[in-house]
Amino acid sequence: MQHGPAVRRRKLGAELRALRAAAGLTSGQAARLVGWHQSKVSRIETGASGVKPADVRLLLDAYAVRDAQLRELLLVLAGSEDGGGRDHWWHAYRGVLPPAYRDFISLESQASAMRTLETSVVPGLLQTPEYARAVTRAAVEGLDDERLDALVEVRLARQDVLRADPPLRLSAVLDEAVLRRQIGGPEVMARQLRRLAEAARLPQVRLQVLPFGSGAHIGLTGPFVIFSFSNTSDLDVVVLDHLTSSLYLERKEDLEAYTEAFDTLRSHALSPEDSSDFIAGCADISGGASPR
Repeated sequence: MQHGPAVRRRKLGAELRALRAAAGLTSGQAARLVGWHQSKVSRIETGASGVKPADVRLLLDAYAVRDAQLRELLLVLAGSEDGGGRDHWWHAYRGVLPPAYRDFISLESQASAMRTLETSVVPGLLQTPEYARAVTRAAVEGLDDERLDALVEVRLARQDVLRADPPLRLSAVLDEAVLRRQIGGPEVMARQLRRLAEAARLPQVRLQVLPFGSGAHIGLTGPFVIFSFSNTSDLDVVVLDHLTSSLYLERKEDLEAYTEAFDTLRSHALSPEDSSDFIAGCADISGGASPR
């Protein structure tokens, strides 16, 4: 169990080691190609030390890595704002966002797929502005209006990953409590539920509701996110949010356990079609119409 930066170093090092091996180079040969001592390559590959984006570019060039998407992902893991050296949009909010949140956004922006269990709130990528404001105000005490506005802007800007080309593939299992909890009041909640119903029709979004009638389930331990990357499964990571920090699980056995848990939750949840009807019914109730 590690914090984001340590996980990123370890994953970056492991991927660079695999790319070196694929290029048919020893660590000593790689070091000579870029003009380093062999020990520097070893420290980078084991995650014992960080590595600058410029050094990652040197290694990728030495290993003849031409895959633009993979290069960009590895440079983000090294701390570059993006693969081309330009600032990503969240850089403008550096003074507002804690490092753990920036780590999360950088992974989200590069992932090809995201699987998430939500037990309390609507996933951030599907929140309306009013709902996002109510959630943020409740979650972070003592916010002034300016900082609150900035955090809501960030939440909404993150949603662009669903409109990218290609878009992030989002699969979410929502506990029924997410739909029943009146966050922001009935009108805000009704609009949020209608937004969920609209999102459920998007080809890149799969929503399933886990109804109260399903009883106890493995998700009672808390929400989680699994990020997957199209280039390599070795970079997949599980993220667990806590009140003051986020924890990242990178071990193969952890990924397998959470993947199995998510598959189990999906099997107990309503089908996407039935879930869409269930969400629409909740929206009608919250908005004051007669339930379906």
